[in-house]
Amino acid sequence: MVQLICKSILLLIPFIIEIDAFTCCSFTLGKPGYGLASPTTDRFGVRFNRVDNVSLAAEESVGDSVDDTRSELEKGSHEELMYCLGVNLARQLGDITPLTENANELTNVARGVLDTIVGRLSEADQKVLLAQRGKDLNALIVERADNIRKKVEESGKKMLQQMIETEEARELSPGGVVIHVLEHGPEGPGEGTRPTAGSVVKVHYHGTLSDGTIFDSSMGKDPVKFPLANVIDGWKQGLLEMHEGEVAMLGIPPELAYGPEGTPDGRIPGGATIFFKVELLEVVSGGVGGSPLLGADGKSLKKSKGSGLVGADGKPLV
Repeated sequence: MVQLICKSILLLIPFIIEIDAFTCCSFTLGKPGYGLASPTTDRFGVRFNRVDNVSLAAEESVGDSVDDTRSELEKGSHEELMYCLGVNLARQLGDITPLTENANELTNVARGVLDTIVGRLSEADQKVLLAQRGKDLNALIVERADNIRKKVEESGKKMLQQMIETEEARELSPGGVVIHVLEHGPEGPGEGTRPTAGSVVKVHYHGTLSDGTIFDSSMGKDPVKFPLANVIDGWKQGLLEMHEGEVAMLGIPPELAYGPEGTPDGRIPGGATIFFKVELLEVVSGGVGGSPLLGADGKSLKKSKGSGLVGADGKPLV
C-alpha cells in the first residue's frame, strides 16, 4: 500500500469556506470520524490500520504532553468527564491537521481555537482579525486543498500501476478498471455464473483508499444485495468480469469512481483511485453461464422445447 506522508490529509476534501456579513471567515472539514485503532484483520484476511488523524510531526510534539495530561486525571472523576467533553467537542469540530504542515502551525491553530473558546479574544477582535486576514486564509485553504488533491491522485495512480504489474492482474481497458482474482469459485478458474448488466448480485466488499483508509465495508455485517445498474461504472465493469463464488481485488480510477469532486460526505476525496476486495456470493438474477442443473440421476436437465408451460398431465405444452 502506498502511504502518504500524512495520512490524515485525505480527510480534508471537501472543505467549505464561508464569508459572513461581517467578513468573518470560517471553514468546515468533511471528516468520517476515523480514530486510532490497533491493526485489524478482516474476514478476507486483509490486515489494515485505521487512520491516525494526527500528523507525524504534531504527534511527536504533543504526544508526551497528552499522556501527561491524562495521567493527571483520576479515572471516573468529574475532571475526566470534562476532559471527555473537550475531546467530544474537538471531534465535532473536525480534523484540522490537514491544513497544517508542521507542529508549529498546529500549535498556533490550537491557540486560536482555545483563545476564542475561553474568551481571551473578544467578539470584536475576532471580527477585526478575520476581516483583515480572511482573504489570506481563503487562499491558504485553497492552496493546501489543491496540494492534497494532487497527492491523492498521484498516490492512487502509483498504486494502480503496481496492481497492473501484479501477476494475474489485468486491466479491462487502457486506463480503466484493474481486476485481480484472488480466489476462484467452486466451479474452477473462469467458470461459474456471471452477472449481466441487468443482474442483481449479493456481495461482501471492503473499500479502501490508496493509503489504506477504509471508507466503506460490509465486513461484520450482512452481505449487500443490489442491482448492477445502480452502482458506479467501475464496480459494474469489475463485477461483470467475475464469476459466482470468486474473490477479487478491483482497482478503480477516479474517472470510473467519484471523479474530481469525490463523495459529498468527504470520505472519498476528489481525484481518488479506490480499491475494493469483493466476494461475489451470488448472482441473484440475470446471470449467464455456470454448470447445468442436474437431475436425480446425475445427468444434465435439458430445457424442453415449446412454451415451457406444463399441462395437467405433466407434459410440456407446445
